[in-house]
Amino acid sequence: MTIIAPSVLSLDYSKFENQMSDLHASKAQWLHFDVMDGHFVPNLTFGPDILKAFRKASHLFLDVHLMVEDPEFFSDVFMDAGAQMITFHTEALNHDSTHILALIKKIKGRGVQVGLSVKPKTPVEILFPYINEVDMFLIMSVEPGFGGQSFIPQSLEKISALRTLIDQSQSSALIEVDGGINSHTGSLCKQAGANVLVAGSYIFKDDIIAAVESLW
Repeated sequence: MTIIAPSVLSLDYSKFENQMSDLHASKAQWLHFDVMDGHFVPNLTFGPDILKAFRKASHLFLDVHLMVEDPEFFSDVFMDAGAQMITFHTEALNHDSTHILALIKKIKGRGVQVGLSVKPKTPVEILFPYINEVDMFLIMSVEPGFGGQSFIPQSLEKISALRTLIDQSQSSALIEVDGGINSHTGSLCKQAGANVLVAGSYIFKDDIIAAVESLW
């Protein structure tokens, strides 16, 4: 089964109630929050109060992607705000396995699911040691920072490599893909082994229900 996770980075906040109503009527299961601090990536987005508001306004699973220099600090901030999945970047911790494993343990210790991500230029092999440690791997298929970018085709190789290792290891980890997702690239990602598709501008630009359906 494919999980569709609309990215609220692209939601039209002047039409919040209507767009949320359409999301709830669609097959979307998650809401994806891109948290950026203006340092780790060149954009500034949501604070925890926005997440709290969405928690009140929606029953959908809250999937939080931390693109921040200090994921150890901000993981607590967003778990306190209601995050149900916290994904952080290996690059933010300089690929240090001791710190990465400690943060995974801390997040799990609070009863929250945990994901691990890499930027497009980081080799996917960086994720391999954690194949049985996390609930999800997030493959960025654009350079993180801004929505509306084109899908990087080499991302499919990363997805396939992860899918092979997950299957061989009998891991239950999901593979999420974020960036440039539409009906065509989403289909390619699913064929490569992805379980979770994040889409922003593609979903919110027109007919939300139809766009989500096309990714299913």
